[in-house]
Amino acid sequence: MTKQNLIKIVSLAILVASTTVFQGCKKSDDSTTTSTGDWVRGGVLSGTDRSNAVAFEINGLGYLGTGFDGTTRLKDFWQYDPATNGWSQVADFGGAARSEAIGFSVLGKGYIGLGTDGIGGLFKDFYEYDPSTNVWTAKSDFGTTSPAQAHPVTGRYGAVAFAIGNYGYVGTGYDVTTKNDFFKYDPSADIWIPIVSFAGEKRMSAIAFVAAGNAYVGTGTYNGVYQKDFYQFNPTTGLWTRMQGLENGYDLKRYGAAAFSINDKGYISTGTYTSALKNTWEFTPPTSADGIGSWTQKGDFEGVARTGAVGLTIGNRGYVLTGKNGNSRYGDMWELKPNATQVIQ
Repeated sequence: MTKQNLIKIVSLAILVASTTVFQGCKKSDDSTTTSTGDWVRGGVLSGTDRSNAVAFEINGLGYLGTGFDGTTRLKDFWQYDPATNGWSQVADFGGAARSEAIGFSVLGKGYIGLGTDGIGGLFKDFYEYDPSTNVWTAKSDFGTTSPAQAHPVTGRYGAVAFAIGNYGYVGTGYDVTTKNDFFKYDPSADIWIPIVSFAGEKRMSAIAFVAAGNAYVGTGTYNGVYQKDFYQFNPTTGLWTRMQGLENGYDLKRYGAAAFSINDKGYISTGTYTSALKNTWEFTPPTSADGIGSWTQKGDFEGVARTGAVGLTIGNRGYVLTGKNGNSRYGDMWELKPNATQVIQ
């Protein structure tokens, strides 16, 4: 073989290999996948970026406040109007600045309590917000019962809360130990009523949402172990029933997640499991008393992966907002369109 022919063969081989590599890259760059569940960016919080805040809805408006900006615990409070996609500041929270508190709304008023000041102080105070007067009023401390319990409830953080009908419910969390106790709050009498303890393992930094008239609680940690069980609370019977868990192929193990409900289905997104997460899951409640419900994965959260975000339901719309990743805090807001198509490049 002549030297000239050898050069031609080598050159041709290089050209073919280069073309193959280029075409392989182009195919990957052009490929797309789709998933059901698209996230749409909403109005950015006008206040300080933060994590571990609380949020609730009153009369079609969202409210968010407290939390941690990475340096300071906060007590400012903000109102979100979905009609204008804008935020406006309202009266500061009536108690001390804090993070990892709980919040819910009942009968047109909002409630916030518990949490931590980040330097060893744990709160059990409890406040009511009246949007018609823009005033906070101190109410009975969390867990205050009549007659008094033999073992009084202490302050805590990382608890969960939800509201069904005319009552609020608060439980789990951490004081100096992890808890699984639960209380019902009656705003008309301003009293706390002990109810059946959460049926699963003790935990903190879990999630709760209400769908189709029942509440659901799951995720969180106990002594550093991620919890995989998931339970339904029936307010009529006052009992907890185990649902389809967060194992068996369902990648839901996490703490510090955000949860909300849309049209009688629940949603879990973000949180931490070894690292900050973006995956999102939809829970369909059971249709019979012996059912356990089912999970369906939705499109990934489209903001930065994060933990310590809050979930918010306003009417039939669900949102995830604020949160942190590492030392960065966020004030962005994202709405899930659960039946829309998300295109992933």
